[in-house]
Amino acid sequence: MELVFATNNQHKLKEIKEALGSEFQVKSLADLNYHQEIPETHDTLNGNAMEKAEHIHDRFGVNCFADDTGLEIEALNGEPGVYSARYAGENPTFDDNMNKVLDKLSGVENRKAKFRTVIALILDNQKYYFEGQVLGEILKAKQGNDGFGYDPIFKPEGFNECFAEMSLTLKNDISHRGNAVKKLVAFLKTI
Repeated sequence: MELVFATNNQHKLKEIKEALGSEFQVKSLADLNYHQEIPETHDTLNGNAMEKAEHIHDRFGVNCFADDTGLEIEALNGEPGVYSARYAGENPTFDDNMNKVLDKLSGVENRKAKFRTVIALILDNQKYYFEGQVLGEILKAKQGNDGFGYDPIFKPEGFNECFAEMSLTLKNDISHRGNAVKKLVAFLKTI
């Protein structure tokens, strides 16, 4: 089965391709020769994920999926949430976003957080949602060299290392995106 993953994020694309395995052929936006940013104008993960999937589906008429992910920190009333990618302003680096989180949590004991991913799938003109999450905590300093986004400061519950210190295989197995992808794959195998 061929699906387009509506993202320009090469880190996400690599994770998804590994998670989906060889049963599914995942095409990127580059394979469609589409290099523009996809709009994200909603204030929910579900809304943004479906907006991105619809954007590509409407233009190319392909079966596709998109995701939106948010880091939700308890002590910050769920921030950065749906604004995780733009938490430190327009076009921030991963470090800019992490530094803002670490600054806001300076001196705060409650470090509980969770990552949530929503995948929106448009398959044969039908729409579906799959959600995954992982509980954990925000570290006091960045650790590790792998991953992207907030991976160097997020340690999942039950583990001694943060996402940036884990192998991609382990991260995919336990992560928010990995959990959402498992639900997507389980669904795709039923059709």
